[in-house]
Amino acid sequence: MNLTADHISVTLAGTDVIKDISLKVENGQFVGIVGPNGCGKSTLLKSIYKVIKPQKGSVFLGETDVLKSSARMISKDMGVVGQFNELSFDFTVREMVMMGRTPHKHLMELDNKQDYQIVADSLERVNLTEYADRSYLTLSGGEKQRVILARAIAQRPQFLILDEPTNHLDIKYQLQILTVVKSLNIGVLAALHDLSMASVYCDILYVIKQGKVLVSGKPKEVLTNELIRQVYEIDCEVYSNPITGDLAIAYLP
Repeated sequence: MNLTADHISVTLAGTDVIKDISLKVENGQFVGIVGPNGCGKSTLLKSIYKVIKPQKGSVFLGETDVLKSSARMISKDMGVVGQFNELSFDFTVREMVMMGRTPHKHLMELDNKQDYQIVADSLERVNLTEYADRSYLTLSGGEKQRVILARAIAQRPQFLILDEPTNHLDIKYQLQILTVVKSLNIGVLAALHDLSMASVYCDILYVIKQGKVLVSGKPKEVLTNELIRQVYEIDCEVYSNPITGDLAIAYLP
């Protein structure tokens, strides 16, 4: 399912945070948004999945006008995985993942055999089957994030948004989460922090600074020494990893 955002502008507390940004994700593409802290990555994503209302612009998921549709309707096709997922109430892992079935159920409709099978499949996909009866609050940060991803998978979405989901995780969980997401073979729009990892997993990158898109394209075309210096104000050397052949970045003090 394609996603198209056209001319999105967001003003918060009198400050223009997002300035006329347009982007597109084709069916099955993994598209990344990168840029320094405070550049507007998360605000842009929140305006796309209806947490923040943009002052201008449109968002279409397939033929559906996202900004004019109900959150429940959109959640049947779009899943979201954010970076902070703390709760005040305790649930088991299975109960957390079962919440992903909510958009597909009528009011007061009970969970059925199919729901339980989808939840089991989702937990297996993120390698958390043995954690199903564990308390969510007792899990590590990486485990919690995999539960949230399993919940999104249980929605059976046709499109997935990742709002810096690996920002505070160690490398093991970063790789696990992005590998699982990539294997879903659906459209993905992700704000990512690690440029090297973004270059490995993303088909297309949009580079944002001060609320504007500076450049977009394939990672190896976009991520240059000059671009990184301009955006992040740091010297680096971009090179090809001799083992994997992927793009790698050496940051210079």
